[in-house]
Amino acid sequence: MTRLTPSLALIAVLLVPLAALGTANAAIVSMEEAKTEMSIGKADAPVTIIEFSSLGCPHCAKFHRDTLPQIKKDYIDTGKVRLIFQDFPLGNPALAASMVARCSGPKKFFGFIEILFRSQAQWANSKNPLQALSQVARFGGMSEDDVQACLKYQSVLEHIRQGALVGQEKYKINSTPSFVIGKEIISGAHPFEVFQEAIDKALKK
Repeated sequence: MTRLTPSLALIAVLLVPLAALGTANAAIVSMEEAKTEMSIGKADAPVTIIEFSSLGCPHCAKFHRDTLPQIKKDYIDTGKVRLIFQDFPLGNPALAASMVARCSGPKKFFGFIEILFRSQAQWANSKNPLQALSQVARFGGMSEDDVQACLKYQSVLEHIRQGALVGQEKYKINSTPSFVIGKEIISGAHPFEVFQEAIDKALKK
């Protein structure tokens, strides 16, 4: 798992200079849509999983690659579980990636974060992460201008920051990925069976 370091305990408030926004670019959604709760699964599913994840975290990418597909098949697609993705970015490149993913909108969000997880090594360790993110964003239909416009959405940045602070204060989250399943908190990219046990326990309550 990837742990929160003291220097990043309060996520940077300023990623890009404050600037007045013109007309929103066609490939990105409004600030309000970008701040929508990002979830998959039925709204009335009996169990909700809150995933606290950083798009720059290798263990988070492993969870999305190896474990989430089985959870989706067995629990989300069958109406038993709803998964809420809560941004918990560790570092400015991950924060920028979170903003870009949110700017794709609720309908494209989960597809977009899968692109970002798969290309994580390309942008997260780049000497110029914003340029690398712009290149990756093209696969999701965003131009470089779209990315730059998105990164000026200051209220989206603050929304992400506040969500991460809630994770720290309410659930004592200090590493990624971490998952709240009922009253249980699971930290790390564990095998499917670990989540299966926790979900089945929550379903019985």
